[in-house]
Amino acid sequence: MDRRKFIQHTCLGCLGGSLVPLMLTRCQSTHYVNGTLEAEGIVVPLSEFTYLKKEQTVTRPYILIQNDTLEFPIYVYRFSEKEYSALWMKCTHQGSELQASGDHLHCPGHGSEFNNKGVVSLGPAEKNLRTFPVTVGNDKLKIDLRQS
Repeated sequence: MDRRKFIQHTCLGCLGGSLVPLMLTRCQSTHYVNGTLEAEGIVVPLSEFTYLKKEQTVTRPYILIQNDTLEFPIYVYRFSEKEYSALWMKCTHQGSELQASGDHLHCPGHGSEFNNKGVVSLGPAEKNLRTFPVTVGNDKLKIDLRQS
């Protein structure tokens, strides 16, 4: 086997294999929800985390909540039926709106990344994201916007 064929069969195969998980996470569509603003915060039905696919109920790992009164969306990640994190999608580096990509958020401005709990995983951002308390009850998810 000559050098060119070797590189095509080994290196390109490795690159293609490593891109498959990235492509699969990109294929998943982001679900935007219009939250209902109340006195203490914003509320969405828990049913927003589920949908039917081929007659099977599928649970989304996260949703993005928006409302006309919010400057930035809120990323809500579901860890379990009772555990969620709610994060302000504003980069702490220079204030750009973040992009959701599965279990992390990415800043298109300078490349900062944050995990699903809002902790910086890649700079230049040095401060973690603003988080909001989340409560679950009566088939609703409530995000308290008064605190962080």
